Amino acid sequence: MAGLRLDGIRPKILGRLDLELAAGELVFISGASGSGKSLLLRAIADLDPHEGEVWMDGSSRSAMPAPQWRRRVGLLPAESGWWGEEVRDHFPHPNLRVAEDGPETTLLLHRLGFGAEVLGWSVSRLSTGERQRLALARLLVNGPDALLLDEATANLDPMSRDRVEAVVQDYRRERAAAVLWVSHDPEQRRRLNGRRLVIRNGRLEPEP
Repeated sequence: MAGLRLDGIRPKILGRLDLELAAGELVFISGASGSGKSLLLRAIADLDPHEGEVWMDGSSRSAMPAPQWRRRVGLLPAESGWWGEEVRDHFPHPNLRVAEDGPETTLLLHRLGFGAEVLGWSVSRLSTGERQRLALARLLVNGPDALLLDEATANLDPMSRDRVEAVVQDYRRERAAAVLWVSHDPEQRRRLNGRRLVIRNGRLEPEP
């Protein structure tokens, strides 16, 4: 079980932000382009300079080695990075759980609409939507305790979107993981029934 608490987090263009997510809670964040949504997620993941502190289950980010924090607080960026030539290069143990309590890779790929043969595909042949779904699988097999999702379904057709939503919801419930999800889709925010916040003038406010 993992909750997140932001104490005075302040990325570059944002004011002081305080926010608490209970274990297993889903919180959506929306806001105008350039309002700082992605900057906030990157600050929580400790990828960008910021003021303030983030806590998870009583442990502060500053008291934890950065690689350990980034394993426990998993960020799915809007544009995923790929360093190997084949998909399998990004799943070092395709038939096993990478994390002891993480989901099995092949089962997770199946739930996201892929057969095991996708591991042999060249990354260059992947569409934007395929990359996004595979990046989610790559993140979840590491068994993070909290998820930071930046437009996780923005480039997906309705069937793929539904698959991603179901996988994230099941992961959240099974692990009681806090999920902070940046989404521009008002129907999605209503459909998944999470708490809804908006960044306006550098501040987090309840969505009207």
